[in-house]
Amino acid sequence: MRARALFLAVALGFASASCTAVAAAETAVDAPAAARTAQETPGLKTAIFAGGCFWGVEAVFSHVKGVTSAVSGYHGGTARSARYDAVSSGMTDHAEAVRVTYDPRIVRYDQLLRMFFSVVADPTLKNRQGPDVGAHYRAALIPTSAEQNAVARAYLAQMRRSGVWKAPIVTGIERAQAFYPAEAYHQDFAAKNPRHGYIQRWDAPKVAALARMYPGFYRAQYQRN
Repeated sequence: MRARALFLAVALGFASASCTAVAAAETAVDAPAAARTAQETPGLKTAIFAGGCFWGVEAVFSHVKGVTSAVSGYHGGTARSARYDAVSSGMTDHAEAVRVTYDPRIVRYDQLLRMFFSVVADPTLKNRQGPDVGAHYRAALIPTSAEQNAVARAYLAQMRRSGVWKAPIVTGIERAQAFYPAEAYHQDFAAKNPRHGYIQRWDAPKVAALARMYPGFYRAQYQRN
């Protein structure tokens, strides 16, 4: 059985290296609106986000209007090591990541960044998010265009000046490399397994925060892949 499927055992006190450990609840943050807005040409765009366990990252973006696809996968390492068992060992260069395809006429890249740092990723944590620890759970922005790169750099600088986060911002920008979709059972995991202990404990609250904080962007229906 996969490590994350052992959530109930972990809750009783067992330790694990995967998305299972129980820790203090995460808190949504009112991230600032971007001063440097994205000037994107018409047509669907793609960006990659790493923010801890990809189940929750995918779940949040799958509820954002204008997002046409959110695919869980691996980024940063080799094709040979792009397997869940290898990545979750912490011995690869991969991060669990989500490839987001979106329509900039409905939601811009800078708006996706704001939602990401409001309800998904804590930018002050290095090589961990929520209960999950390891470099494969690092938070990172992976722009796929020059415009996204400029917007991401400007927004991280704005975040550092904002005073919203008391600890230093450590989330960085990584160069876009090959993205490897994760195994089929990881795709749409939150939609397929709403009663899973990890989803209820960690990811459902993120989706609820998205609905509460960004009602204009929230879509009740899960955009499945």
